[in-house]
Amino acid sequence: MARFSSYEHLLRLAALFVVGIALFAGLRWLLVPADYGLIGPYRASALTQNQAHSIVYAGRLACRECHSDVADALTTNAHASVGCESCHGALAAHAGDPGVAAVRPDPRATCAGCHVPDAAKPAALKTVNFAEHAGAESCGSCHQPHAPRP
Repeated sequence: MARFSSYEHLLRLAALFVVGIALFAGLRWLLVPADYGLIGPYRASALTQNQAHSIVYAGRLACRECHSDVADALTTNAHASVGCESCHGALAAHAGDPGVAAVRPDPRATCAGCHVPDAAKPAALKTVNFAEHAGAESCGSCHQPHAPRP
């Protein structure tokens, strides 16, 4: 078997790899922030940027302080794992000052967010076709959202 003597193709391939690695390193240097990876797989400065945002969600415990009756009703039904702000929206302003009115959501639109049939939803989640189930009627006219039952 004849010995292969031309190494030009190997040199071109090696040069292509060197150029590719140099381009990768250069683009990484340009695009990845200097503080990325210092304290985990994210930008360290993201912590201070996130702390600068005002708090808009109060959390379930803040709601329980004044609305213990609703919180108690929620503990024993299908909505026990649903947080107050999932339906009512961000409530930090209301929790800080009860004079600020909490948003009372439109039951039909709010319920539809979870209960419209969708193949991606778990089989255990009850879904309904709202047009067939209630026509133009509001969900709240038959169902109590804080203590739902079929």
